[in-house]
Amino acid sequence: MKTFILDVDTGVDDAFAIMFAARHPEINLIGITCVDGNTNLKQVVINTLKVLDAADGKNIPVSAGATRPLIEEPKYAEHVHGKDGLADLGTPNSKREVDPRNAVELLRDLVESSKDPVTLIPLAPLTNIALFVRTYPETAKKLEKIVLMGGSASGGNATASAEFNIWHDPESAAIVFNSGIPITMYGLDVFNDLKMNQDKANQLLNSGSDCGVFAGKLIDHFIQRLHRDVTLGDYGAVAVALYPNLATVEKYKVVVDTTYGPGRGQTVCDKRPYASLELAGWHKDAPEVEVVLKIEVDEIRNLWMKTIIGN
Repeated sequence: MKTFILDVDTGVDDAFAIMFAARHPEINLIGITCVDGNTNLKQVVINTLKVLDAADGKNIPVSAGATRPLIEEPKYAEHVHGKDGLADLGTPNSKREVDPRNAVELLRDLVESSKDPVTLIPLAPLTNIALFVRTYPETAKKLEKIVLMGGSASGGNATASAEFNIWHDPESAAIVFNSGIPITMYGLDVFNDLKMNQDKANQLLNSGSDCGVFAGKLIDHFIQRLHRDVTLGDYGAVAVALYPNLATVEKYKVVVDTTYGPGRGQTVCDKRPYASLELAGWHKDAPEVEVVLKIEVDEIRNLWMKTIIGN
């Protein structure tokens, strides 16, 4: 059993991750914090509660956090996730109550009260996590590790060089990467590998499982909207946190570009095998990060299907 906290900006791919984490018998999901990202914070909270209903999740505390990035105005991805951030399915609102604590306070309380090591899994811009690290640094150091969905050792999606979650709030990402907490970066190098096609959507829609049908509707909507197979995306970070043996990682020194040029939001990974790094200088105090470069696609996808359908 592993103890996880998720930090989300619940769009469709966050939903895939939340459903899995809430249902898998080897995960003790002790809390979910919400942040502005794919859509506005109010809608993120609404979506997160809806997904927990669909997953038949236990009474997991959900709290609201940052309403915007530290510096810039928010930039949403509703053109991908729908106007409501959750595929515009018209899913009824949940009757679950939101935890009255803000995200930073909930993170503090959950980490301090946990009898077991806690892994924090941010699947969103890192604003909440940066605020937590800055507000309660001693508590943050008690985390076993951070396994985040974000960044890339290759190219970007929000820009040619930057992945959306890091690009949305580069300053927060820089704070988190330099926090001293062990980090595994599950980025665009593997994010798109967990493809789901129409056959998989139909299998879920015909599964007889409420959670499976909900997941199938999300995948079907994505396929119709984007006219291509879609990815389980954020879920992969949860799978890798649960079963690290399903990923191939390399340790690189990583710097988050917080400048205002074309590289803003890029996670610059130094993959050079030779030792003349002193020629560059930027790397001197750069943190060493585990970067996921390959995953066991079939095994991770099958694990998700089995957990969501429930057999």
